[in-house]
Amino acid sequence: MDALKGVQDDVRRDHLRNRAKTYIDRAEKVKELVQMEKDAGTYHEQIQIEDKSTGHSYESLFGHLLDNRVTSIEVDDPYIRAVHQAQNFVQLCELAVKRCPDLNKITLTTGLDQNDRQSQIERINLIKQSLAERGVTLTLEFSDTLHDREIRLSSGWIIKIGRGLSYFRPTPNKFCLGTFDYDLRQCFETTVDIFHRKVLHTPSQKT
Repeated sequence: MDALKGVQDDVRRDHLRNRAKTYIDRAEKVKELVQMEKDAGTYHEQIQIEDKSTGHSYESLFGHLLDNRVTSIEVDDPYIRAVHQAQNFVQLCELAVKRCPDLNKITLTTGLDQNDRQSQIERINLIKQSLAERGVTLTLEFSDTLHDREIRLSSGWIIKIGRGLSYFRPTPNKFCLGTFDYDLRQCFETTVDIFHRKVLHTPSQKT
C-alpha cells in the first residue's frame, strides 16, 4: 500500500488498489476453503521430500501446527530403537515443548528392540525424565505389529511421514553443518501427508 502514496495518476492508483484488494480477497477465500476442509475432515496436504534434499526439519514441515491448542501428542513410530532414532525423537520433543505452552502429555508407541531392549528403554527413560522436568508426561507403549508412522496432535492435526521420524541422512562426521540444525541435514526420499480431523476419537470409541 505504501506504493500508492507515490502514484499521482488516479487511474493508476485505482488500478493498484483494485489489484491489492483482489489479492487480499483471494487469500481470504483460500483461508476459508482450508477452514471448510478442516471442518469437514477432508483437509489434505502432501509434501514430497526428494533424496538428498535439505530444508525439511520437523519445524519447517509442521512446526506451524504446534501451538497453544496442543495439549497432548501421540507418536507412532516402530523404530525408536537406535541412538540416532532416539535423538530424532528428542528433536521432536524439544520442538513440541518450545511451541506448545500447554502441552502436558506425549505418548510414544514403538517397537521393542529385541537385540538391545535394555539400552533402548534406558534412553527413553532419560527422555521421560527430561520431559517431566518441563511438566510433560511421557507414556511409552510397545507394539510388535505397529507399521504405520504418524504424529497425532490433540488439536486435530495428523502428520504421516513415510519413513517415520528418521528420514534424515547421517552426517559424514560430527563437526559438519547439519549435525544439529536439521534444516541443513540431507534427507532420504519420503512423503509427508498432513490431515485434519474435526472429530477426535478417544481410545474407548470405535473408529
